[in-house]
Amino acid sequence: MDWLAQTRRAHPTVLWPEAKSAIMVGQSYAPDDDSMALLQQKEQGLVSAYAARRDYHDVIKGKLKQFAQWLARETGEDVKVFVDTAPLMEKPLAQRAGIGWQGKHTNLVSREHGSWLFLGAILTVAELERDAPQEDHCGSCRACLDVCPTNAFPAPYQLDARRCLAYLTIEHKGQIPREFREAVGNRIFGCDDCLAVCPWNKFAAEARETRISLRGDLRLAPLAELATLDDARFRERFAGTPVKRTGRDRFVRNVLCAIGNSGDAALAGAAEARLEDNSPLVRGMAVWALHRLLDADAFAALKSSRAAQESDTLVREEWDA
Repeated sequence: MDWLAQTRRAHPTVLWPEAKSAIMVGQSYAPDDDSMALLQQKEQGLVSAYAARRDYHDVIKGKLKQFAQWLARETGEDVKVFVDTAPLMEKPLAQRAGIGWQGKHTNLVSREHGSWLFLGAILTVAELERDAPQEDHCGSCRACLDVCPTNAFPAPYQLDARRCLAYLTIEHKGQIPREFREAVGNRIFGCDDCLAVCPWNKFAAEARETRISLRGDLRLAPLAELATLDDARFRERFAGTPVKRTGRDRFVRNVLCAIGNSGDAALAGAAEARLEDNSPLVRGMAVWALHRLLDADAFAALKSSRAAQESDTLVREEWDA
């Protein structure tokens, strides 16, 4: 089954103190490709498996609303639906409901679906029978911890988001810190490494919900093409997907970081074109990419002609660095 429903009485929460029970739902989004193998396609930009598709919030919320309406009719009690839209601890609740357990990478792991799960919740005032909680089945495995390219796990079950490539390429509004740029590789939105290597994924079948099917044109695309996106074309290309929320400037920043990691001097032209970009984020990362792709003399010549024209302090620091 792709669609799992488990119920458990929830503790009263600040979010809704009157709630007595929570129904937790997991939706598989297991990809049909090899996330780790795609990291080797250096001239292509890689988007995380959860985001290279229609925004799951819309699809899952629609399903949960149907379920919630039925529950409200049956119980006569109020209900509320949440899909990553409120400060609700979904993963601990899902573990208590028996859907899976929080693995050492801090994400939920299911015996049936591995690490590829979207979560949603229905809170209700109704008293519902509890399901048995799921026990931890990680054992001595460290695959997710050891694969992390930035060592973002200081210990099992602990994540330092400041080092996580998913955070740095999606949520982080400033420039990607220099110490993590090489580790970005060709990732331009998110990182799936700790999810992809989980041994429990061997039991996961490809997700069958057609409304959130993986789109190949979003999953992997030429970096040279993505670097040319202006705001309008970015919005058009990623409309209705999670990628849109990061904004064009941060996205192109990530693309230029991947260009710098590509090792392909032919992409230097795409980076140089972004030195004229309106966004300091984009211009700064373009400088870094060019420093990686050009030989010392070519970069020095470019710096001599361009750096003095730069008005932004942080971008000038990139030239000097």
